[in-house]
Amino acid sequence: MISNPDVSTRRILTYPAIRPCESVSPATLLDSLITLSSNISHYRSKPFFSNNRNARRSIRLVGILLIFFEEIQENQSYLSDSSVLSLSELHFIFQKLQFLLEDCTHSGAKLWILMKSNHMASHFYFLMRAMATALDVFPLSSIDVSVETKEAIQLVIKQASKSKFEVDPVDESASNDVISILSRFEKRVAPDLCDLRWVLDRLEIRSWSECQKEIKFLESEAGIEQLTSEKRDLGLLSSLIGFMTYCRGVVFDSIDNKSTPKRYDNGYSSVCIIRHLNSEDFLCPISLEIMSDPVTVQSGHTYDRSSIVKWFKSGNPICPKTGEKLKNKDLVPNLALKRLISQYCCENGIAFAKKGAKKDVTMTVAAGSIAAEESVKILANFLAGKLENGSCEERNKVASEIRILTKSSIFNRSCLAESGAIALLLNLLSSSDALTQENSMAALFNLSKHSKSKTIIVQNSGVESILGVLKEGLKMETKLHAAGTLFYLASVEEYRILIGETPGAISGLMGLLRDGNDKGKKNALVAIFGLLMYSDNHWRVLSSGLVPLLGNLLKSFEREDLVTDSLAVLATIAEKQDGATVILASGILPSALEILSSTSSRAGKEYCVALLLALCVNGGGDVVLVLAKNPSLMAALYALLAEGSSSRGSKKASSLIRLLHEFHERSSSSSSPSLITNTDLPRDRFVHVW
Repeated sequence: MISNPDVSTRRILTYPAIRPCESVSPATLLDSLITLSSNISHYRSKPFFSNNRNARRSIRLVGILLIFFEEIQENQSYLSDSSVLSLSELHFIFQKLQFLLEDCTHSGAKLWILMKSNHMASHFYFLMRAMATALDVFPLSSIDVSVETKEAIQLVIKQASKSKFEVDPVDESASNDVISILSRFEKRVAPDLCDLRWVLDRLEIRSWSECQKEIKFLESEAGIEQLTSEKRDLGLLSSLIGFMTYCRGVVFDSIDNKSTPKRYDNGYSSVCIIRHLNSEDFLCPISLEIMSDPVTVQSGHTYDRSSIVKWFKSGNPICPKTGEKLKNKDLVPNLALKRLISQYCCENGIAFAKKGAKKDVTMTVAAGSIAAEESVKILANFLAGKLENGSCEERNKVASEIRILTKSSIFNRSCLAESGAIALLLNLLSSSDALTQENSMAALFNLSKHSKSKTIIVQNSGVESILGVLKEGLKMETKLHAAGTLFYLASVEEYRILIGETPGAISGLMGLLRDGNDKGKKNALVAIFGLLMYSDNHWRVLSSGLVPLLGNLLKSFEREDLVTDSLAVLATIAEKQDGATVILASGILPSALEILSSTSSRAGKEYCVALLLALCVNGGGDVVLVLAKNPSLMAALYALLAEGSSSRGSKKASSLIRLLHEFHERSSSSSSPSLITNTDLPRDRFVHVW
């Protein structure tokens, strides 16, 4: 059997070809070779963004071989062992050549393959030499094919072994221009617009969305490169990201990107494909858990990297699914499957990252190269200038650019904060254009995660402007970004006080919690949680009627994270006696007990325990009596301890267990257990909610 790895599952510029097994029949091998040759010949009609001459020369030579293979098959010629050996080598070479051609036509990686044109030319050279060698030892005299075909094969051998397969001069010129532009960035000099456009035209990148596609690819490559030990190409990738990001912000006047589902060749949207996939396909055959880093081994089967690495380390050189002995233990990242798993997890509210995994922020703190760093600084100043002096359409475009730039990069946030863009974005919050207001608020939301930006926002009366959007925003999406911004501002004690004292702040968050969508409710909850870190905001939240509202919402929430966030807010409120009183009066205690026994969220369970413990301490002996009569509570508390919850969660569960044990001991020696009061409870064992 011959396995052909899926082209879409590999990393670009890698060629994970698989040699045919020794027991393959000549007929099967020949069929597969004809299919491979035909696939390669189909590339004749595609545009090549690098190595055009080398690619087309290779395709032409393979096309001649296709005729040769078909004639062998038609004449049913006998194939000797040496013939099969040569054909097997050609099969291996053709797999690599198909990968190489796929890279040359990769529409989202034009800049990267241009900068790697020399590397790719070398691969064409070595593959053609290898093809010539495989054909040279092929016993042509023993094969029943025409004289013309034999002469054509000799011509293929000659051209494959003699042709130079060098870098195209046009590729070399364009890559040198890119290097020159990067050099100008390093010297803090903005490149000429005409030079940028020449490079983009050469690569046929003619729109904002095509530019964005290139950036996404480069960022993906940089993320993969970050995981390698050498990080050989990380600096170049970072520079190219800076180059293309600058082009996106400066060259293109409008954004043609539409929020439509990505489509595959068969016409189905990615969302539809996700819905029709079996989630069991995402499970690692070894661990039976959703794979976070799927990799494919030589047999063609896919496993989670950590699981298969442990398998190999334990002395098993075979494929776990087939039992086939593997000639090598190379692991090929299955990027297509990883993207599908990520999207599936996103669609279904499943955490994609492995438990305990920490996000690597190294690449977001620094630009990665001097060229990337200076290009972002120049771009930030350019965008700030457009915000100040541009037309309404230009300002909206710039706000969208800043929104994207600040989404995940700490370095970008720092550059834009220093450029003076924040005050200008705050001015746009009063815009009557819904999209401009949304983009500006989303950009400020991202910027508010940066410490310096918080100060700038507050110093420019940003709290009042943001509260205005929270109440009167033109879109729900804009309102939830406003709530999220308040949450990040509230991480600073001084601003926490300021927001709480600003009229309408808490009522605005209440309105979003009452009428917003799920994302809006979540942002409102976390913002309120942040404000509660200042003690004087406690009575403001209580007087707003939040507790009864949360009591009602707890019964209607379908999303587990919203339940968890609500419990976190209630547990914080219950730390004070008046808060516990209001919670008990709102009838939330039964709901908390039910959630503790039914939720699968560890954080949700821990917040439940924190809430119950606080209610016991601040709500009186009647609460303990209710808990003591609940038959499932003690089992749930011990289960939480057995699960190995956080140290604070374990302490709270232990404190509540101890409190209930002491209550039972006291009640057994008292004829009136209901008379036990909160003064009898061990307040010193209460641990504050985190």
